[in-house]
Amino acid sequence: MSGYYYHSGCPDRYGAHYLDACSVCGKSLHNSDIFMYRGNTPFCSKECRQEQMEMDEAREKKLKFGRAHRKSDSKTSTPNKTVRTGTITVS
Repeated sequence: MSGYYYHSGCPDRYGAHYLDACSVCGKSLHNSDIFMYRGNTPFCSKECRQEQMEMDEAREKKLKFGRAHRKSDSKTSTPNKTVRTGTITVS
């Protein structure tokens, strides 16, 4: 019966359930404690969960830095507009 998963006694032929394996290392989670992160991401240990949290934090910092960098570039760049200076005399 390999490949079939049961929930409430009913076979599920749609594939693996998301709680079957650790999201970082892939270790089976059957008959073991499950550590969750961000609602629906399962891990086999606190260490795997911490590793994912650190990866997410690094990715978020990189995204924030990229956005801040693009905003500062647009503020410091000179727009492509012609500016004329001089004195006008009207009589």
